[in-house]
Amino acid sequence: MARRERVMRMSVELPLWRALSAYRVLTMLYAIGLFVAATGRFAHPWVAVGYYAVLFVWTLATLPRVANAASCTKRFLAVDLAVALTGILLTPVAVTHHSIVDGGPTLPSIWTAGSVLAFAIKGGWRWAAFASTLVAAANLVERGAPTRDTVHNVILVWVASIAIGYVVEVARASELTLARALEIEAATRERERLARDIHDGVLQVLAMVQRRGSALGGEAAELGRMAGEQEVALRTLVSGGLLPVSRVSEDAALGAVVRAVEEPDDDGSPVDLRVLLARYATARVTLSEPGAPVPLTPVAARELAAAVGAALDNVRKHVGESARAWILVEDEPDTVIVTVRDDGPGIPEGRLAQAEGEGRLGVALSIRGRLRELGGAAELISVPGQGTEVELKVPKV
Repeated sequence: MARRERVMRMSVELPLWRALSAYRVLTMLYAIGLFVAATGRFAHPWVAVGYYAVLFVWTLATLPRVANAASCTKRFLAVDLAVALTGILLTPVAVTHHSIVDGGPTLPSIWTAGSVLAFAIKGGWRWAAFASTLVAAANLVERGAPTRDTVHNVILVWVASIAIGYVVEVARASELTLARALEIEAATRERERLARDIHDGVLQVLAMVQRRGSALGGEAAELGRMAGEQEVALRTLVSGGLLPVSRVSEDAALGAVVRAVEEPDDDGSPVDLRVLLARYATARVTLSEPGAPVPLTPVAARELAAAVGAALDNVRKHVGESARAWILVEDEPDTVIVTVRDDGPGIPEGRLAQAEGEGRLGVALSIRGRLRELGGAAELISVPGQGTEVELKVPKV
C-alpha cells in the first residue's frame, strides 16, 4: 500500500513540482530584474543587493528540494518561508517610503508565491492556508496599513494557494481510488480464470470421488466425504475469497470454530463476520454471504458466530449427522441477520418449553441468551415436516 501511494504521488505531483521549480527560478530573476530596472526607489540599495544574493543562491541551491514531495521536507518549507517573510519585512529598510506608499513591490515580489505553493503541493489546502496567512500578515506589517492593492494581492495569494492545495488533495485521492479499482479488477479477472480452471478440473474430480465413494461404501465412503468437504472449501474460495479451515473430521471443525469465537481481539477493530461463519461450511452446511465484508465489533461477531454454532449443534443432535443445513447472512443498514435452516422434521409444538423445563437450555441460553446480551433477538420458526429456521438479529453499533 505504501509503495502504491508513493508511485501515485509521483504520477500526480511530478508535473506540479517541475512547474514549481521553473516558477521559483523565473520569479527570482524577475525580482532581481525589478531591482536593476528601478534602483532609484531604493534608499539603501546594499540591503537589497545582500538579500538578492541570498535569494539567488538559495533558489538555485534548493532546486533539488522542490523536485518531489519526499525531498521537500517540513524543515525546508519552514526555512524557505522564512526567506520570503524576511524579504517582505526588509522592504521598508531597503526602499524609500514613497515607494511603499505608491504600492511598490516587496523585495521578493512574486517569488513569495512559490514558497506558499510548495506548502500547497506538499500538504494540501490546510498547509497552504497556514503559509499564505503568514505572508498576508507580513505584507500588512510591511505596508503599515491595509491598502486596496495590498488586500487584493493578499486575497489572491490566499485563495489561489488554498485552491491548488485542495486540487492536489482531490487528485491524490482520485488516483489512489483508481489504483485500488484497477487492483480489484485485476484480482477479479484472476479469480475468474482460476475458477474456470478449478471448475474444469479439480472440482469435477472431487465431485466424482464423492459420488463414487458414497456408492462403494466402507472406507471409500469416508474418502468421498472428505472429497466433498474439500470441494465445498474450494468453491467457497474461488467464489467469495473466504477460505474455510481444512477438515479431516467433524471434531476438528468444531475445535476450529471454538478457537475462532473464543480468541480475544487485541485492537478492538471490526471483525468480518463472514470469516468466522465460513468455518462452519461443510459438505452438509451451505453458507451464503454477501460479496462485501460484514463488519461487527469483535464481541458481537464472536457471540453471533457462537449462536450459529449452537444452532448447528442442535441440527446435528436432533436431526442427525446426515442432515442438511443452510446459513444465510444478510447485511442490512442497521442490522445483521443470520438465518440457519435445516431440512429436518421440525419441532413439535410445545417441545421448546418442555426442554427448558427439563433443564436442556441450548436454545434458551446458547442462542437467545447470547443475542439478548448484544441487544439483538433470536426467532425460531418450525413447521412439522418442513424443518426448522432460526433467525438471529444483531444491531450494528
